[in-house]
Amino acid sequence: MRARRARVLAATAGALVCAGLIAAPAPASASSSQLSIIQDSVRVLNDPAGTLATFRMLGASTVRVIVVWAQIAPDWESRRPPDGFDAADPAAYPVANWAPYDAIVRLASADGIAVDFTLSGGAPRWAEGPGIPPAALDNMYWAWRPSAAAFGQFVQAVGQRYSGTYVPSGQSAPLPRVSFWSVWNEPNFGEDLGPQATNGSTVSVAPGMYRSLLAQGWSALQATGHGADTILIGEFAPLGMSARASRKFPQGLPGNFAQTKPLQFLRTLYCVDSSYHELRGATARAEGCPTTPGASRRFRAQNPALFEATGLADHPYPSNQPPTAEASRDPDIAPFPRLPNLERAIDRVQQAYGSHRRLPIYSTEYGYITNPPNRGAFVSPTTAAYYLNWAEYLSWKQPRIASTMQYLLADPPPEPKAAGDGGFASGLEFPDGRLKPSFAAYRLPLYLPVTSTRRGRALEVWGCLRPARYGILDSGSPQSGQIQFAPRSGGAGFRTILTVTAGDSGNCYFDVRIRFPTSGTVRLAYTYPPGSLGLAGTTVYSRSVALSLR
Repeated sequence: MRARRARVLAATAGALVCAGLIAAPAPASASSSQLSIIQDSVRVLNDPAGTLATFRMLGASTVRVIVVWAQIAPDWESRRPPDGFDAADPAAYPVANWAPYDAIVRLASADGIAVDFTLSGGAPRWAEGPGIPPAALDNMYWAWRPSAAAFGQFVQAVGQRYSGTYVPSGQSAPLPRVSFWSVWNEPNFGEDLGPQATNGSTVSVAPGMYRSLLAQGWSALQATGHGADTILIGEFAPLGMSARASRKFPQGLPGNFAQTKPLQFLRTLYCVDSSYHELRGATARAEGCPTTPGASRRFRAQNPALFEATGLADHPYPSNQPPTAEASRDPDIAPFPRLPNLERAIDRVQQAYGSHRRLPIYSTEYGYITNPPNRGAFVSPTTAAYYLNWAEYLSWKQPRIASTMQYLLADPPPEPKAAGDGGFASGLEFPDGRLKPSFAAYRLPLYLPVTSTRRGRALEVWGCLRPARYGILDSGSPQSGQIQFAPRSGGAGFRTILTVTAGDSGNCYFDVRIRFPTSGTVRLAYTYPPGSLGLAGTTVYSRSVALSLR
């Protein structure tokens, strides 16, 4: 496990004593450093230099980019691939189609940002199966019964191109290496992988398709030198639905394009039933699963991606609820409050085949849609900032959760056909570029689990100096931030009460207990060091947190 705790230095000890304050590390419990992942595929593809510079300024360690198969493939709308096309050869694909991804990889490498490539559909038309419904026929981002073999060839081309040794034609230096991968995006969502279920939704077919895609993608990454890389499976949408065929839903649910509940999908993917016993008989045959004990004994060896992956990825959107609120008690969904349930499920499917691995859970999409710019039952921008910090604190406390995630950087432009509809407005910026409160909250997370107590009692203060990882690279020096306090009355402004220093391992977190003298407001400050392009000497602040003593 990565370094467990940032160093906490009481550099202002004299001031603390004079003020009657006491600061000490909080109990160790289950703290850990986490990857800080961020995603805004539209922005980073269209403006890689500017977007990656912003990601670096915010301190994100990893940028997630969905590599859309159909966007890179030649003649994606054709029923047949080009004559003589070698899908496993990166040179066989149009140079212009690789260009945005090449730029991201080069710029991210120069900035010290890791790249997470999620290899996914939509699929080119020539790699899809028969019977495509009209809704999916000409959509670059949807996939209908995609060929696993063709996908494996595509992954081989991507893996070779970003192996760290591949020199594109006409260039003199190899492209930087990518060492973080995920196979398919939201395979339990029918638009990403359809159909989800057939026979009136009594047969779940998407898990079997995904099992085949995983097998081919895994083999291709191994063959191109990425066997020791981070490779994630899952990337589940957090919710889902189920219903038998009816007049309203003639295909049932999830049918072609709706969502399968992630834990149901996970069990079928691993060929076990709701009691985590191996499937047998007609059900096993329908799901493409082993039908005999002997075949089950071979299942683990035949599906290394399911048992040897680095971790399981989830998109635990909490449906604009607090990160502890459970909008549904459904045991088969996986929003943020139910991540422990997902942990137990992945452990149980592993154990069904004699594996005792405890896969980490990676949060790879997360955010809060705000009102404004949207209308309706969405949280305010201020509340979104609070919830983001709260969720990161909770995930920091859970050793199985390996990453914290922000989706998106910027809200999408308003949709012209629905005035006032801001779409998936979970960004840190409004569509016009104005910063939301969550911009500061993401850059310098600050959270107090308790904000009201009796005088003389200490309060836990948790936070993160996210940009410090790059401050260390830029300046070659340890990076510190200041916990600042302003009393509610008396007219005094903010002053530093404690200095905290980030660990040089990239762990940005601190967790201390402070005894405050009076009610007031707490914030975190950080000053960018020399060498930070355009930001040297600039001091930035977290959101402010009010506390009261009685």
